[in-house]
Amino acid sequence: MTDRKDELAVNLARVEERIAAACAAAGRARDEVTLIVVTKTYPASDVRILSELGVRHVAENRDQDAAPKAAECSDLPLTWHFVGQLQTNKVRSVVGYADLVQSVDRSRLVTALSKEAVRAGREVGCLVQVALDAGASGRGERGGVAPGSVAELAALIAGAEGLRLDGLMTVAPLTGEYAGREQAAFERLMDLSTDLRRTHPTANMVSAGMSADLEQAVAAGATHVRVGSAVLGVRPGLG
Repeated sequence: MTDRKDELAVNLARVEERIAAACAAAGRARDEVTLIVVTKTYPASDVRILSELGVRHVAENRDQDAAPKAAECSDLPLTWHFVGQLQTNKVRSVVGYADLVQSVDRSRLVTALSKEAVRAGREVGCLVQVALDAGASGRGERGGVAPGSVAELAALIAGAEGLRLDGLMTVAPLTGEYAGREQAAFERLMDLSTDLRRTHPTANMVSAGMSADLEQAVAAGATHVRVGSAVLGVRPGLG
């Protein structure tokens, strides 16, 4: 376990250096950007080590992996983010441990989250997932709503009992006009965030950027970056 702790500490330090350098290059203070470590596919023991190393925000994208892990780590001072595409039949479980759901992308999901948050007596933070590759269907390849639908969905979240509208999230698209243009994609998200804050001033969270493109996200103004493999490594056989 000591070897694993050393490995995670080195990786975490490297990511911290990258974030600090990106903040300096963008003329931003380091404390303007929060690191969320995406712990999907990794065991609860890694989450415990990360907590010992000072990590306070962790993210998961599959409820079947996240629920037992969150239960095992319930004694730790962590904020849990759910970042995957969320089916309504998983909402009750997710609301049991997630402090924030970053992947809200349809009205039916808002209704389900609100119902379960009220039932559990919790307030759940929500981000509208923006699909910058949304086609005619109005949805992205990896979930999300088209930019034109952000205001309507945000208003629905803001008015829903048990939910708190915290801001916006996106994943750099692999297709469409922003494919291969990560910084442009994240700058578009920042423009949408500016629009959103005119109506909802406290919805100032902007979650963008992962292991490969966190610098571009910080340069664009992201408040949170979601980093997995750069901290935890790539698990064999999982691609």
